[in-house]
Amino acid sequence: MHLEPLITLNWAWQLHYYLCFRARSRRQLFSAHEDTLLKTLNEICQRHDYHVLQAKAYPEHLRCLLSLRPAQAIAKVIQTIKANSSRECGMQLSLSPPVWERGYLARSVGRVRIEKVKQYLDEQAEHHGYSARARPPVFNYRADSPVTLTPAHASFDLNHHLVFATRYRVGIFDSASGEALSRYWLRVASQRGFAIDRVSIVPDHVHLLVRIVPKMSIEDALCRC
Repeated sequence: MHLEPLITLNWAWQLHYYLCFRARSRRQLFSAHEDTLLKTLNEICQRHDYHVLQAKAYPEHLRCLLSLRPAQAIAKVIQTIKANSSRECGMQLSLSPPVWERGYLARSVGRVRIEKVKQYLDEQAEHHGYSARARPPVFNYRADSPVTLTPAHASFDLNHHLVFATRYRVGIFDSASGEALSRYWLRVASQRGFAIDRVSIVPDHVHLLVRIVPKMSIEDALCRC
């Protein structure tokens, strides 16, 4: 079987993230200045190509829902927003640095809850009509003990449902090659510092449920595979 090497990624994506970070020592630095903080956030995100879906400023913290590109890593996005807003709000509001506390919360947000995604991946054989075959050309992997990812100074839950289709949707995988591919991806994930919780492989496409750390973009994870 000939597998063409991956050179570029062609994406269709919906990557939404809920982010939250607090003022230094939980001081109420933005009392009566929440509008200034939101304006600053929007200007920073516009400069750096982050799309603000929704944001809410409080006297002592900021919450926002962002839409990002596959190459944008959460840790870098947070660093950019915190550094720029600290400088700009500091000048506008005469605040002494540092403005923000270390650390943040980052969570992926989707229209479908994670349990529904897991169920969908588990039922791919039935969904595509392979389950009735004597030897279904399907391979499924489920992590019995999910890998724990623990970077410093962050609380996060970054799950991504990925779908790869073969070139021209040609059916090239069977259960044996699917298992081999899954085992290879699991080794790469272990070496590169991300986690794969589910794999579902049918002849012409693959579903994965991938968790990453904030310093890694989902594009980074895929390119390392």
